[in-house]
Amino acid sequence: MSNNLKIRRALVSLSDKTGAADFCRALNGFGVEIISTGGTAKLLRSEGLAVKDVSEITGFPEMLDGRVKTLHPKIHGALLGLRNNPDHVAAMNKFGIEPIDLVAVNLYPFEETISGENVSIEEAIENIDIGGPSMIRSAAKNWQSVAVITDPRLYEEIIAEMEASDGAISSETRQRLATLAFTRTAAYDLAISSYLGSLLRKNELERLEELNPLGNLFFYTPADETQPVLSDQQSDQPLPEILEINADKMRDLRYGENPHQKAALYDLGEIGGIANAEVLHGKEMSFNNYLDADAALALVSEFDTPAAVIIKHTNPSGVGLGETCEEAFRRALATDPVSAFGGIVAFNRIVDRDAAAAVSEIFVEIVAAPDFRPEALEILTAKKNLRILKVTFAPETSKQNLTGRLEIRQISGGILLQERDLITTAAENFVIVTEKQPTEVQKRAMLLAWKVCKNVRSNAIVIANEYQTLGVGAGQMNRVDSIRIAAMRAARYGLPIEGSVLASDAFFPFRDNVDEAAKLGISAIIQPGGSVRDAESIEAANNYGIVMVFTGVRHFKH
Repeated sequence: MSNNLKIRRALVSLSDKTGAADFCRALNGFGVEIISTGGTAKLLRSEGLAVKDVSEITGFPEMLDGRVKTLHPKIHGALLGLRNNPDHVAAMNKFGIEPIDLVAVNLYPFEETISGENVSIEEAIENIDIGGPSMIRSAAKNWQSVAVITDPRLYEEIIAEMEASDGAISSETRQRLATLAFTRTAAYDLAISSYLGSLLRKNELERLEELNPLGNLFFYTPADETQPVLSDQQSDQPLPEILEINADKMRDLRYGENPHQKAALYDLGEIGGIANAEVLHGKEMSFNNYLDADAALALVSEFDTPAAVIIKHTNPSGVGLGETCEEAFRRALATDPVSAFGGIVAFNRIVDRDAAAAVSEIFVEIVAAPDFRPEALEILTAKKNLRILKVTFAPETSKQNLTGRLEIRQISGGILLQERDLITTAAENFVIVTEKQPTEVQKRAMLLAWKVCKNVRSNAIVIANEYQTLGVGAGQMNRVDSIRIAAMRAARYGLPIEGSVLASDAFFPFRDNVDEAAKLGISAIIQPGGSVRDAESIEAANNYGIVMVFTGVRHFKH
């Protein structure tokens, strides 16, 4: 058979009707007969296009509230019949089955439906498409004889190829379209599987996972009396035996970390987060912008009270708490006003006029928040290139989808998969290991420092009071240097360390860390504990009159 397939008949059945009329008008220009269903046919006729209903082909009306309309041999035989197989051709002729050369189908919006609030299971089930995936799979299986289009963004490309090929589509294009089609149906089925799994109770889910050939990546147990909330407790579910990743490209980026690297953003189907942030103003987001903004969102989400964080190269240069967003921001800025230049700012509250005015005093790349008051937007949008992001915050979304609690990294020859570090520590869980007991002020300061330290690259040291970070030491090869760098930053900007607290993301291997802290006038230390030399560090703290608290949890961040 010819490498090119001349398109003579097309079946068009679309949930997303974007560009449908223009696409079918272009097909008509090549003399293509259009077959369609329901709302799509109605739309095309309203645009003055000639359309034949599927019921005219099958001899059956749509039935069962539209659940059955294309599931018929005269549709699937027209898609699956091999044009170069004499037996297939004879059978098609005998039963009056005329070949269909092109299928344009997109599916009921199941993913969009379940992302809404208070969606009933009945509504979700009615948005599970049956006929659409069946047609897509039939056409894709027979890509040698049929072209299948599942995304409106492909219409322009297909018409351009037909214009260049006298109304035909090449074998190479048909194979690529088939690959995209099977990818789409796989992602669709996994979304349904994940949703249905979320409705099962723990014992039912465990039985399902025993039979699941893909592992449990796409299943999760909802929070109830049998399962702790993920943001407070890591899940005890095992990681999958087989890792299946389906992600639609959302957009190409200008470049990657550097101009010579290509980059793109892909959608994992989660609700909220930086990938789905609404860009209210400013330049296009870059690869590095997304990484830094994600780090800012993760950190500011740790706090229940009004908070502001400033991120530079994925590390916090400053974190502040306050009664207002402005107060929180000014405290964050005071930690390191030099590093804040060109940084990313995130708030966990709606940004008002005063906070916007404070941020506008310096140059920053991005401001991210749950929302912005109109008067705040008026101030911020005066800066032409400032990216303003309205973000749905992560803590709630991480409970909705198991993929929201996993991190994926590629290494040469493989992929690393781990759970996100979702554990939080409360003051009542502190293990006080020194003779001296912490005051309430010290407890609040240690909690702030500990939350920030969790989000700093290792080896991480954070010096703080109860309202703000004073110095951050990130990414050093030894912990004593991290302490010295944190102290140097505090001293550089005139922030008093005397009486403040220090957090370390991992245990102290030697007492020299406590000795260094004592030189600075640190009053309390929070760290995981667990070193074989813990007793030496505790003894040193007792000698200096420093409070020391163990959390029992390490927060390395590589």
